[in-house]
Amino acid sequence: MQPQLFIMVKEPHPGRVKTRLGRDMGMVPAAWWFRHQSARLIRRLAADTRWQTVLAVAPDHEGLSSRVWPADLARWPQGRGDLGDRMGRILRHAPKGPVLIIGADIPGITPALIAKAFAALGRHDAVFGPAPDGGYWLIGMKRTRALRAGVLDGVRWSSEHALADTRACLPDCDVAFIDFLQDVDTVADLSAR
Repeated sequence: MQPQLFIMVKEPHPGRVKTRLGRDMGMVPAAWWFRHQSARLIRRLAADTRWQTVLAVAPDHEGLSSRVWPADLARWPQGRGDLGDRMGRILRHAPKGPVLIIGADIPGITPALIAKAFAALGRHDAVFGPAPDGGYWLIGMKRTRALRAGVLDGVRWSSEHALADTRACLPDCDVAFIDFLQDVDTVADLSAR
C-alpha cells in the first residue's frame, strides 16, 4: 500500500485556469504562470519515491491524453461536479492506503511537507495544510474505513469557511494540521512570495 499523492491539474488554457489572476494580469500570462508553476511542482514531487504521484486531470478526456503533463505519471480523471465532488471521488476510490490531495498552484509545496503530511496520517485519520484565507492547500486521509458518497457535500468552496466546513464533514476523524501555505489567486499573492 504505497502512499498516493494526487495533484489536481487543469489543462492550462487561457480563461480556464487562474481566472482571478488573469483578471489582474491577463488570461494568457496567468495560464502561462500556471503551466510553468505546475510543471515545476510536478517535477519536484514526482521525483520522490516515498509515494506514487498521480495527476488528477481536468477536463477528463483532454487531460488523460494531454502532452502538457509528464507521460510517465499515472492520470486520474477528476470527473464532474464541484471541488468537493471531485476530491471526494479520489478519497473514496483511490487504491488502498493513505492519500493526499493538493492543488498545483501553491509554489511553497516541498517533498518535506508532503512527507510530513503522510507522517501525520500515521497517527491521525485526516490531515490538512491550512491556508491563510480559511481554506486549505492539502487534504489527506488514512482511509481505514469506507467514506460515504458526498463526503465533502455542503462545503462553501473559495470562502473563508472551506476548512471549517470540511472538518464538519469529517466529525469522527482525528485531524492533524501541518504548515500554512498560500496559493496564488491574485497578483498580490505573487508579490507576497
